[in-house]
Amino acid sequence: MGTDAVVMPRGASQRIVYRPVNRTLERFFFSGMAVLLCGVVVFGFSATYFSAGMMRAQLASPILHVHGAVFSLWMTLFLVQSALISARRVKWHRTLGTIAFCLPPIMIVLGVWAAVNALHRKVMIGPLDPATSLAIPLLGIAWFAVTIFMAWRTRRQPDVHKRLVLIATVGLTEAALGRFPWAGMGIPPAAGANIGLACLLVLVVIYDLVALRRVHRTTMWAATVTLVVGVGSVPVGMTPMWHALAGMFDRM
Repeated sequence: MGTDAVVMPRGASQRIVYRPVNRTLERFFFSGMAVLLCGVVVFGFSATYFSAGMMRAQLASPILHVHGAVFSLWMTLFLVQSALISARRVKWHRTLGTIAFCLPPIMIVLGVWAAVNALHRKVMIGPLDPATSLAIPLLGIAWFAVTIFMAWRTRRQPDVHKRLVLIATVGLTEAALGRFPWAGMGIPPAAGANIGLACLLVLVVIYDLVALRRVHRTTMWAATVTLVVGVGSVPVGMTPMWHALAGMFDRM
């Protein structure tokens, strides 16, 4: 068992109360979420990428092969890192983490590149026009950049770090969630992706309530902004300002 520090209000003579944290539950949850997120990605991209032979898949652009490989590597490392913590190989986890954090800058560049490439190819997400569709991946990768940077900055604060890495990775799954068979339920892909995103984030909130009897402040702000970015991408993408920005990208 570990401890979770809680600072009492000033009126209560401001003292720190340590609540027990069930490390077995913690390891089970974060490892389970890693497996779940990898499953979401594999299921979402199964038809077009994984079952199609990955590098042999018939993708619309060569950049998508690089994008798919690098993002798949991130998910694999995320799973391995969770397994190392579950196995109490903290030193290995930290060593591999130094290598793993070299990937996000590459992922961010590839994410933007792939999104702009989709705009050039006039890709539409459901009924959304290409310019509006661009907002979903572009805003998502921008928020991933912020979240993963904060995760790097807080790598010496395990309770904050692990939640930021998890929530940043949850945000990445939105593209896979959008490829779930929502049409069979009469739900547009963008809306279905947001439903899936909300469900994954709720799992983190539920874990906090069970483990800490409160929502960790990192979960509170990071999960909230992740959902707001996911839900707000389409309304932002419909604005004249965004369409003007998309027009600039389209001319690049």
